Amino acid sequence: MDQDKGLRGKEFLEKLISLNRVAKVVKGGRRFSFSALVVVGDRNGRVGYGFGKANDVSEAIRKGMEKAKRNMIEVPIKHNTLPHPYIGRFKSSRVVMKPAAPGTGVIAGGVVRAVLDACGVNDVLTKAMGSRNPINTVKAVFHGLEHLLDAKVIAKNRGKSLNEVWG
Repeated sequence: MDQDKGLRGKEFLEKLISLNRVAKVVKGGRRFSFSALVVVGDRNGRVGYGFGKANDVSEAIRKGMEKAKRNMIEVPIKHNTLPHPYIGRFKSSRVVMKPAAPGTGVIAGGVVRAVLDACGVNDVLTKAMGSRNPINTVKAVFHGLEHLLDAKVIAKNRGKSLNEVWG
């Protein structure tokens, strides 16, 4: 509860990645429901995604936003890019993410671009491979972002200063 209160005061970038209409055939005809995949981020290294389902579009998006805000992760960003290259994997989706020189911009497809924009990464090279399913691609990007290493944390774990780690 306290964590949710802290999130409401901040400004978040909210992006709808995909909206899907699903039909269930019943005796009286078709019954439609909706699923929404949403990414939320503060453009400062915190990002989350949520998947909401409901009988109404706005309700599905609202549920997705709530889940995204509850499941936010911290991403180490160094000079507006990633600290090192990493390949995010989820099922048959692969997303290669590489740091880029300042001024390069976000070289990414729609789903990956939405996540990295919400995260606050300004210079990065990416390539989505394998399945391009939006849900699996988002999960692959988050797998990659969760496993990025922060130099300060590595130095602390090794019991060394940041200069000793960097050499």
